[in-house]
Amino acid sequence: MPESLSPLTFEPIFKERVWGGQKLAKLFGKAIPPDARIGESWEIVDRAHDQSIVRSGPLRGKTLHDLWTNHRADLFGKVEDAPRFPLLIKLLDCAATLSLQVHPPAEIASRFGGEPKTECWYVAAADPDSILHLGVRPGTSRRQFEEAIRLGNVADLTHRVKTSPGDFHIIPSGRLHAIGGGNLIVEVQQNSDTTYRVFDWNRRDEDGKERELHIEQSLASIDFNDIDPSRRQPDNETLVASEYFDVQEWDLTSPREITPASSFAIGVALRHAVEIGESLFQPGEFFLVPANSSHRMIEAVDGQATLLRITLPA
Repeated sequence: MPESLSPLTFEPIFKERVWGGQKLAKLFGKAIPPDARIGESWEIVDRAHDQSIVRSGPLRGKTLHDLWTNHRADLFGKVEDAPRFPLLIKLLDCAATLSLQVHPPAEIASRFGGEPKTECWYVAAADPDSILHLGVRPGTSRRQFEEAIRLGNVADLTHRVKTSPGDFHIIPSGRLHAIGGGNLIVEVQQNSDTTYRVFDWNRRDEDGKERELHIEQSLASIDFNDIDPSRRQPDNETLVASEYFDVQEWDLTSPREITPASSFAIGVALRHAVEIGESLFQPGEFFLVPANSSHRMIEAVDGQATLLRITLPA
């Protein structure tokens, strides 16, 4: 392991989705297939079947799991022990509305053989009149909700929240949710891939089959007391400081240290390019500044940039 590394970048993993589109190419220059409906770009991931691969430099070709398992102290500093890197970071291009869904709390996930998931969304871009479905309306009982599923009008029992670029929401386990069409989202989440669909707008997959729903699991997971999905208000630069992840939004107008020595941080510029040492990062390009890096000062190439900074809790 080199004594000091430049920031690491990884090859994104593109996922076709029935609700995906082409905005990742248009807005962030992602090299996606021109005719594919790419809904997700997995930017930082350490899963059994999906691995971030270092793109260049002395660690080129190494997986994130290898780095986390064999070089944790050098690259990530003092962090809590975990079998895999504990975050999964994505870009979502929601050309159409996603399914109405829920992620299970820990006690429900274990019952159904899944994984709990809390996540957060930063709205990087939004078409006019784009919305989110978040939480249930006050007074909605489980019995009413089950009847609405049967009648096909369950979306009427959700809050509709308009979106604008820069909006931020946290989605705890148990919150009913769906991202409406026209949103481009940065998603930071626990390292989990368990989603229970409760309704999918009667949509069919590429083979003409109705997509699988998870009614029993969803009803067990939904928090019917979750009735206030108001937009998350930042604490200065901090969007969220949770037991799973910390996310900050920086208005970068002068050089500053992205992370102290012996700790790591993940960054992504959303508007205008940034640079660290000799490394240049365009909007939408994620990078990881290792704990052993001697290059820690970040600055906006054009004098101003918007940056998301993502770390694990101290």
